Amino acid sequence: MTALVVVSHSDPDSLTQHVARAAAEAIRAAGHEADIADLSAENFDPRFSKADLDLFRGHGTTPPDVAAEQKRIDRAEHLILVFPMYWWSVPALLKGWIDRVFVSGWAYEFTPGSAIVKKLDRLTVHLIPVAGDDAESFERHGVYEAFRTQIERGIIEYCGATLGSTNFVHESDTKSRETLAAEIRDLSERIAVRVAGPVSAAAR
Repeated sequence: MTALVVVSHSDPDSLTQHVARAAAEAIRAAGHEADIADLSAENFDPRFSKADLDLFRGHGTTPPDVAAEQKRIDRAEHLILVFPMYWWSVPALLKGWIDRVFVSGWAYEFTPGSAIVKKLDRLTVHLIPVAGDDAESFERHGVYEAFRTQIERGIIEYCGATLGSTNFVHESDTKSRETLAAEIRDLSERIAVRVAGPVSAAAR
């Protein structure tokens, strides 16, 4: 069982980065492989270039950096995206990564007049958004529903992947370090359990 943790934050000491490392460590402690893809540290280019547009239009080749990301995901059974909430959505770096990597021909197949073929049914995706606001505010303003529509349905389900879990870290700027540490520890353990999957009767 292999997991790929993708983190989008430029500060290696940020809470987001800490959450990503904690999730990866919990998965490894459970006896499974977990790699971290730090998009900022790796200088991933999120810009949708002419080469990306040519590929989308069906008369180009996959850019090498995009092909490398797709191969990295192909090796994983679980994809964990860890990111701060910016304007009720994902940061530009992660959005650009999704725009460029989750393309037709790899994540899905679109042919005019035909049904969309979803190609990522082997993949389970977990989302860990880190938010400054509280849960009550998210509920009141419809952020949860917007997130489900845009990210869970519009990206994950569109490509046929399974939504494993969505775990919001709320009040990231105002909770005490002790409270956040306990919450992250619990969250990471829950992710690790989901990655490990059900235990068979013979293994109990």
